[in-house]
Amino acid sequence: MCTVTFIAAKKGYLLGMNRDEQRSRPEGLPPERIEERGRTIVCPSEASGGTWISSNDAGVSFSLINWYAISARVDAGAASRGDVVREVRSAESAEACEEILRQLPLGRTNPFRLIGFFPETQCISEWRWELTSLTRQDHRWETQQWISSGFDEPTAQEVRGATFQKMLRQKTSGTRDWLRRLHRSHSPECGPFSTCMHRADAATVSYTEIRVTPFATQMIYISAAPCLCRIPSDTAFSRWRRREMRLFREKNGSVREGAL
Repeated sequence: MCTVTFIAAKKGYLLGMNRDEQRSRPEGLPPERIEERGRTIVCPSEASGGTWISSNDAGVSFSLINWYAISARVDAGAASRGDVVREVRSAESAEACEEILRQLPLGRTNPFRLIGFFPETQCISEWRWELTSLTRQDHRWETQQWISSGFDEPTAQEVRGATFQKMLRQKTSGTRDWLRRLHRSHSPECGPFSTCMHRADAATVSYTEIRVTPFATQMIYISAAPCLCRIPSDTAFSRWRRREMRLFREKNGSVREGAL
């Protein structure tokens, strides 16, 4: 149960993701920097170490959503789908990601859709696993959205998609503030189908935002429904970044400005 929104730019992109989970599920851990396979990666994580979204210093991001439209499930002892992003998060290209995926033992992994965003080639690639086969679909580098729901996926896609299309007509469409308004939206009403989702047993539990430019990759993570939190303004975030980078330099030595 998630909503992923991609906003295309000529030399970068914005990405927002609402993570929807059962209220009984343990809270995710905030983002950390990881050095892996020669790349610097930032991502939140589950207690097990898996993750649902990541970005690396090549500007490549991955997000994974459950594929509820496929009813088939692993009988018992299913592997965490979060392990998939953990395995591919250092990839610099769709081809490198594909090679890793083809080598993974996915037989015990329930259906998923993995979306990769590759700014160098302005390519979006989506891999779909449905228990017996892995397929890849490439998308145009344009603003778009992906939606999943374990409650009623077709209706969630219809309702959230309509909200997305309606908001695209606004003058501020594509800005960071617009993206945040979309992801905290309860239109047309607060419930299981709103973008910021609320049910008795499940809800939107976090919001992750990634901004990639030719100079930097930035991530904001809110460990609550976005409707309940004040997300920093662009100015506040810029100040936080400068302070955060200064503290990082003082602790770890000189680093290139704008690096993860």
